[in-house]
Amino acid sequence: MLSKSLVEDVLTAAVSTGGDFAEIFAEDRNDTQLSLVGGKLEKSVSGKIYGIGIRIFNGLNCVYAYTNNSTRDNLIKVAKEAASAIKGAKYNLVLNFNKGEARNIHPIKIMPSSISKFNKVDLMRSAYEAAKGYDPLISQVKVQYLDHNQKVFIANTEGTFVEDNRIRSRIMIQSIASRNGEMQTGIHGPGAQMGYEFFDKIDVNGYAEDSARMAKTMLLADYCPSGKIPVIINNCFGGVLFHESCGHGLEATSVAKKSSVFADKLGEQVASELVTAIDDGTIPNAWGSINIDDEGSKARKNVLIENGILKGYMIDKFNGRRMNMESTGSGRRESYRFAPTSRMTNTYIAAGKSTREEIIANTEYGLFAKSLGGGSVNTSTGEFNFAVTEGYIVKNGKIDRPVRGATLIGTGIEVLEKIDMVGNNVDHGQGMCGSISGSIPVNVGQPTIRVSKMTVGGRDGDK
Repeated sequence: MLSKSLVEDVLTAAVSTGGDFAEIFAEDRNDTQLSLVGGKLEKSVSGKIYGIGIRIFNGLNCVYAYTNNSTRDNLIKVAKEAASAIKGAKYNLVLNFNKGEARNIHPIKIMPSSISKFNKVDLMRSAYEAAKGYDPLISQVKVQYLDHNQKVFIANTEGTFVEDNRIRSRIMIQSIASRNGEMQTGIHGPGAQMGYEFFDKIDVNGYAEDSARMAKTMLLADYCPSGKIPVIINNCFGGVLFHESCGHGLEATSVAKKSSVFADKLGEQVASELVTAIDDGTIPNAWGSINIDDEGSKARKNVLIENGILKGYMIDKFNGRRMNMESTGSGRRESYRFAPTSRMTNTYIAAGKSTREEIIANTEYGLFAKSLGGGSVNTSTGEFNFAVTEGYIVKNGKIDRPVRGATLIGTGIEVLEKIDMVGNNVDHGQGMCGSISGSIPVNVGQPTIRVSKMTVGGRDGDK
């Protein structure tokens, strides 16, 4: 993407005023986004992102600049302007690049760009009809499709000189059920770091019908009672609670600043002995997977918590300096417009030994949160408030009835300590995670778990 001689000149300019590390990140990305509402194509956008970011370290100081003009003169000018913010002894730069392409552990069979938009819209219409035809109560269905092809190049003064190609595909189906002025929503959004073959591997219409089922079930449900009760959180996207309330607290972005409840607790018991939590960017073709991170480090499987003991954090290069610890291959960013920082990839709680049926059968009274939606989290304290988008009351060890309007309230570390049953059915859901380095694709995952007691917000009071 950039010649070796140009990279050498830009890095030399970047450290000309005393920087002790410099990095170039170049990106060439093509996006396709389609949106179908009411069975009609509402939006069709094909976009291109191209640009270059230059980052310089001087001890614990960092400067970042970016441009979409990749001419030699401009890149050297940008590097010198960024370097002007650094005041130190001149760094004697010796460059010895280890050129290479990232080993691709996420094979692609069908490039999305080889499929016509007509075929992609046909796929969306099929999903629309499956959801809309599920029940007369389904009043609206929205289907979104996206794919992107991101080529990146990363070089730095430590000798990194590497290229990578990332291809992702995703479809999202949202169904709305309506009756007497009330509305409820069901949604699924499967995605993968995979080509168009992804849609041959999943049951798109099955996801569409299930989104409609979810919306109808919640529309006809009674309101959830409130109280402090056992809560069973389903596998797959239930992992969003761990991601938001604990995962962000394990990123070096907050740990290095001591603004996380997990700071300085390595080796300490922070969770139930049943809990092992992992961030793994190497899962083949997973939505949040990477070959290399956005600093050029290889993807890794990082054990964060093992049998309740805090074992590690997710660390990028700059925060690694603050913490005097090595990068864990966790530096990520949305695009060249953002400096990278520590972020999650595919984060999940590992499997236990119980089946979901055993967990429900061992619960005398509680809430089964089958699906979670959005919420709010204070990442420094782990305090959260999550909406349950599909919930059921469990009574005498059996699913009793669906309930709507439930919210889960608590703190991440409190939940970790009160997990008393862990299922054997790990699965992953897909999402976009926002932070200071932009919005990035991540998997959230877990098996079905039970929290012995949690505050459930509802409308009808204790029952």
